[in-house]
Amino acid sequence: MKNRTLILIAIALTVLCAAFLAAQGTSYIVTLDVFGVSDDAGDFTVAIEQKTGAVTLENKDLKDGTLYLEFRSVEEGKAIVDVYGPDEYHYYFRLFSHRFGILTYDEYFGDCTGSRIVPLSIVLYLLLLIYTFSVRLRQSLKENLYRYRNIFYIGLLLFLSFLLIDQVLRTVTYRGPIETLRAMLGAMQSFSVITLPVAFVLAVFVTATNIQLMRREGRNWRNLLGCFLGVLLCFGTIFPDLLYRMLYANPVIDVHNQAGVATHVEMLAESLAGTVTSYLECVLLGTVILGIAAAKRTPVYDKDYMIILGCRMRDDGTPTPLLQGRVDRALAFAAEQKEKTGKDLVFVPSGGQGADEPLSEAACMKNYLLAKGVPEERILCEDRSTSTETNFRNSLELIRAHSGQEDPQIAFATTNYHVLRSGMIASSLGAHAEGVGSRTKRYFWINAFVREFIASLAAEKKRHLAAGALLVLFNVLMVWLIYQSNIR
Repeated sequence: MKNRTLILIAIALTVLCAAFLAAQGTSYIVTLDVFGVSDDAGDFTVAIEQKTGAVTLENKDLKDGTLYLEFRSVEEGKAIVDVYGPDEYHYYFRLFSHRFGILTYDEYFGDCTGSRIVPLSIVLYLLLLIYTFSVRLRQSLKENLYRYRNIFYIGLLLFLSFLLIDQVLRTVTYRGPIETLRAMLGAMQSFSVITLPVAFVLAVFVTATNIQLMRREGRNWRNLLGCFLGVLLCFGTIFPDLLYRMLYANPVIDVHNQAGVATHVEMLAESLAGTVTSYLECVLLGTVILGIAAAKRTPVYDKDYMIILGCRMRDDGTPTPLLQGRVDRALAFAAEQKEKTGKDLVFVPSGGQGADEPLSEAACMKNYLLAKGVPEERILCEDRSTSTETNFRNSLELIRAHSGQEDPQIAFATTNYHVLRSGMIASSLGAHAEGVGSRTKRYFWINAFVREFIASLAAEKKRHLAAGALLVLFNVLMVWLIYQSNIR
């Protein structure tokens, strides 16, 4: 389903809700618990204070300790209703008669007859969005696992699913449209609050793993990304509470007046901070889910070539445990393919020679492959690359020249945390390559997820900005409706 269709359905549902409310909402029954006060409806007096004759009392009835007062809309205006009864019983409420005859209780956008259609429509629309993006995700994964678009879809589905669960629970205890809006604002913040312990533990764990990473891999800003993200998520979660506490004690900005502008500006700031934080956490979870899925996925056993991505070797020219793990994983997959299909593949060790290395990474891996019994004719060395991108670019040129085919079946071997990123790079170069990953230390995983999370935001910035703009728009609209309801 196209985005334009989703927008048209949202407009159609809005019009349907408005038409239904206009047809059903011209009267409203107020129910008051008067058990033990009186058993006769005639003992209760209803006084209506209004300037324009906005409402009339159509019926008054008392059953089983509940007083039923049915009012009907006459013309646009507001009415203040006082109900008096025996033993100094007194109850006060307001009724608002709208331009199209809809009668609302106690608030300008308060409860009205038939208004339960509003949360039900929201639930139906959320279900439609979840179904639509689930189909898109399934199609995208089928076409290519290694897409940043998949992270966007997974994150969005997590966010929408949380909103759906919250909205279903709110529908059961429905208290009117304004309460629904307040609940939706709270729901967008509550995900980040629920995950605050996780974010805090993540920040601590990431800091510890980043220290390990910097000790082993050197100090650079990339190895600090996890720390920055963990702190950012924690701050984004506690920011609404900090803002409220600061303004609550501020004598200049009045956030105590429930009908004041400052109160609603503060409400908007809180909801936006919570919403953005929750959305980013969902995208981060999407990155983790796709990263783990990519690392655990076993490619189809039909491969012609296996690219082995290089990394640092020992000073004596032998592979480090990290590099050896990649070669061993490539050998294991080749053995599995041979056993299941009888098909051999050609190994393409890929990696140039660094200034402090005795030979190229490709040559180091080739020597290891030969020692493991792989015939030299099944090894195709690529020894000019200096990065993952050039690994794939140069290897693809070599493979196409060797095979004479434009699109041979290719797999690649790297470390498990690096499979997703490598697949993304290969995909960006137009290669449909599937990856296998070797095991490594856990501290590599966290930083890898953070880097892919940031890369996903950059690669799919238009989609993320569009989703963010819609969330901001909904937050502004909901706060504006609450403000309008409070000042009437």
